[in-house]
Order: sequence, then structure tokens, then C-alpha cells
Amino acid sequence: MPGLEGIVASQTAISMVDGENGRLIYQGYVIADLAEEMSLEEVAFLLWEGRLPNRSELDALSLELASHRMLTQSANIALDALPKDTDPMDVLRSVVSVQGVEHTLGKPTVPLAIHATASFPTILAMFHRRRLGLPPIKPRAELGHAANYLYMLNGKEADPEIVRALNTYLVLLADHGMNASTFTARVIASTESDLTSALVGAIGALKGPAHGGAPAAVIEQLELIGTADNAERWLRDARKRKVKFMGFGHRIYRVYDPRAKILKEMCRRMNPKFFDLASKVEEVALQILHEEHPERPQSTNVEFYSAGVLQAIGLPKEYFTPTFAVARVTGWSAHVLEQAAHNRIIRPQSEYIGPEPRRPVPLADRA
Repeated sequence: MPGLEGIVASQTAISMVDGENGRLIYQGYVIADLAEEMSLEEVAFLLWEGRLPNRSELDALSLELASHRMLTQSANIALDALPKDTDPMDVLRSVVSVQGVEHTLGKPTVPLAIHATASFPTILAMFHRRRLGLPPIKPRAELGHAANYLYMLNGKEADPEIVRALNTYLVLLADHGMNASTFTARVIASTESDLTSALVGAIGALKGPAHGGAPAAVIEQLELIGTADNAERWLRDARKRKVKFMGFGHRIYRVYDPRAKILKEMCRRMNPKFFDLASKVEEVALQILHEEHPERPQSTNVEFYSAGVLQAIGLPKEYFTPTFAVARVTGWSAHVLEQAAHNRIIRPQSEYIGPEPRRPVPLADRA
């Protein structure tokens, strides 16, 4: 089946996407019970170990993450060699590859997952500051994962509300079943390749606008619409021109994405100007989509209001997808660990639709 829709590719205990009922579950916990109460560190432990940590385990993980935030000498050289106008996703893909060179031997382990997870924010923050002509900021071990990312980006501690918002975003995006980038990571892991190779492949898959690039596209589309009063005219004209509405529809969810519900309320609180326009666009877009296909459930997906939240946090829109990767590396690595523990190479069949066997025409006789 094109796109493998509906095909079960593996069994996993890591997360379940219940599209019919609008639920996302991490290791038995509903996302709404985790998103605004748990730190990214707690959720990473849950994804890697299958249970929530106690206080001493959480403290130990936080210390280990903090101790691996610095880049290797080779990774620093690679980052400095990249042009300042490089796409941040290309930066992440390239530097993660170099950063992981010394860890490419042996079976994937939780310590290697920690090492990779710790490095993603550093790579992005260092490149961001280099691009602006600012000196890099060293990580601070006493800051949590979300707080340290913002500190390294901006050179100052972020307001606690902003830190909480980013942490919630990271928890919401940490894993999401067998999505394209996670499937890519598991396929690579199934060949008994290393964790770094699996993560680099996953980053490449996430870079595609059909997977991870939609939040930035949501911002761009809202900028074109301009005002709530212009929403219906612009959207109806856009459909005549076959323009896709960004931030709507999902391959799995047939009801409202549970992550989008949480992000919508965060956006309302944190970014009211964005929310006023976005909520009107949402209302009209869903109405138009229903008119076109009343038989096909359509709803708002996670990218739509995450754009407003990430904007309120202060991230440039070109850092929306890389920050998605900062969250999803925990899930990618958890899936790699799970695949390695019970491995069988992933090798689906394909259906041949080419011509029937035939004899080659000699070169001299070809038209």
C-alpha cells in the first residue's frame, strides 16, 4: 500500500497514537497528564526505561545530561566550517554525525542516548549565535534541559513561564508512534548500525516539509493572510488555487490532536495577537475542509498552534523544526534502543509495476 498506511511495521511499548479517540500515550501515561507537570528529563527517562524516575534517578540523569552538553573538538571544527546561511537542520544533521563519531561502535545504550540528547541544544545554540556574530555561551549545569537551551541561545536566563512553555512543547513532541523519522531510525537500527547513524537518518526525514517543517509554514501562511477579517477571503481564494492549508489534517488522528489542544491554550495565554488571527483561520479552514470533504474528518494538528507557542518563546521560525528535533531525539533514541533489544531487520516487500521481462535491443538498433 502506498505510504504503508495501516500497515503494522513493528511492536512497541514506547508510545501509542490513538487516532480514533484523540489520545497519545507514552509508556502507559496519557500525554495530558505529562505535558505540563513533567520535565523533559523525566519523560526522557520514561521513554528510555519504561517508568518514571524517582528523585535520585532524576537527579542522576539531569547531572549526566548536563555533563555531556559540550561538543567534541571535531564537532566544534565542523560547526565553525559551515557557512552562516546554512539551514539549521543541515547544521544539526552534519554536526550530530561528527559529534557521534567516537560513539559509533557497539550496541546502542542509554548513556549514548543521553550523550546525543544533551548535544542537540548546544549545536543549535552555538550556530545561532555564530550566525548573529555573537560569542558562544557555555552551558550551565544547574539549568534544566529547556532552560539551558534558551540560556545558550540568548545569553541570559529566560523567564520561568517561557521555560515552562518550552519544556511542555518538548514533552509533547518527544515521541509519536511510528512516524516517518522514527521509522527511518528503526530501519537503520535494524541493520545493526549505530545510534548516531539512526539519528542522522531521522533528522534527514524530519527536515522534509511533509513531516517536521509545517510550523514555520504556518507562520508564513498567517503572515500572508494578515488579519482575521481577511481570513475567509484569502482561504477560499487559496483553495481555488489548490494551496494547502498548513497545520490541518493528520494521517492518524480523526479527531482533534490532543497535543494541539494543549498548545492552543498555551498560545491563547502567551501569544494573544497570534491566537486571534490563528483561531479565526482555524474556524474558517475547518469549515472549508468540511465543505470539500464532509466524509473525511479533518482537524487541527500539532503544528498549527505550536507555531504560535514557539514564536512566543522567542525562537526564529527557522529554528522551529530543529527544536522539534531537540524534543524528538528522546523518542528516536528510545525506539533505537527498543529495536536493538529485539532486533529483526526491517525488510518490507514492494509490488513491481514495471514492464514484463523483455530482451534488450542491441545499441545499433535502438531508435
